[in-house]
Amino acid sequence: MLRATAASAIAATALLAGATAAPAQSAPELQPETSDTMRADPPNPNWFYVEGGWDTPGTSIFDGKTGKMKGLVDTARLTDFAIDPAGRYYYVAESLWSRRDRGTRQDMVTVYDTRDMKRQAEIAIPGRILIGARKNNFVISNDGRWAFVYNLDPASSVNIVDLAARKFHANVELPGCASMMPNPGIGFSALCSDGSLATVNVTGKKPAITRTAPFFQATDDPIFDNYAYDLAKKQAVFLTYTGLVYTASIAAQPVVTQPFSIQAAAGLRPGDTKPLDINWMPGGRQPMALHRPSGHLFVLMHMGEMWTHKESGTEIWDVDLAAKKVVRRLPLKEPMNNIAVTQTATPLLFVDGEGRKGWIIDPVTGEKKHEIENAGGGVITVVDPS
Repeated sequence: MLRATAASAIAATALLAGATAAPAQSAPELQPETSDTMRADPPNPNWFYVEGGWDTPGTSIFDGKTGKMKGLVDTARLTDFAIDPAGRYYYVAESLWSRRDRGTRQDMVTVYDTRDMKRQAEIAIPGRILIGARKNNFVISNDGRWAFVYNLDPASSVNIVDLAARKFHANVELPGCASMMPNPGIGFSALCSDGSLATVNVTGKKPAITRTAPFFQATDDPIFDNYAYDLAKKQAVFLTYTGLVYTASIAAQPVVTQPFSIQAAAGLRPGDTKPLDINWMPGGRQPMALHRPSGHLFVLMHMGEMWTHKESGTEIWDVDLAAKKVVRRLPLKEPMNNIAVTQTATPLLFVDGEGRKGWIIDPVTGEKKHEIENAGGGVITVVDPS
């Protein structure tokens, strides 16, 4: 057996030695790597911009029709986000530290191109208030020329930024006022703690401040600071903690209408400030959304008493502002904190909540068109055609 095995091995060796060697193959030619970058579409009226909230930085962009993510704008925690009315830029009011959470502080308005998402400029400003989930801390003028950044250093003030020249313009002290809105051709207006609406005229050599008569009680029935503003109609819509709805024409001398109760508009008794008096009440971080073309206001509502204004909504109430009537109530399967609506002829609602889940809803039927996991739990922005 050993001799046979050895003979077989010798024969195999001879066969291999006599075989013709295969030609060596040359190594494949290596091609240099190339990279490319896709360009984003310009801001679309069907898109929703959802801030990540405290847990996740970044503002995600979702297509309301498909529910698909379109991109991400670099926004950290406690930043404020705004869209250029012409759709060319995304603006972020932010603060940075040289050692992440300490060291030298830098406050700025950062400019991003909407197509490439590339950083275009960093405009240094004296300071800004660090507080999240407030849409009206940072607003852009209707023509896109000016940015107004709310500050508290140490008293209330507003930093005015020239976005065309990309430089800081001026700081205006505005004691006791915050929650701004653009005032076309004038400057801006803001809600004040004495219940009035202040208007800052920045067209002259020195800013001139005027105020309306007080129209709400900030200590007893405050206004939600994430209110709605209509660029085209130059009109603001305010909602108080008890459910009073005010509208204001924004001009050199704003005019505020008499309020109506959202509960009464639904055929229920009005909300009040009595303790332990349970009623339908508005609530959430961003509790209301205005569909400008139709004049319909969508409000997150919950069962609670006064000072439960941070409670998430279990229903969405559709309010016809002209008729002062709730025309539709949409139950939610899960409580939601923030709501926004597209400004399209056929609108879509977007809601999100503590669970970071996002829903896109048909406001007429209440049908959930899309559900997005990890959409973000922060405030929502939509494209607002002027």
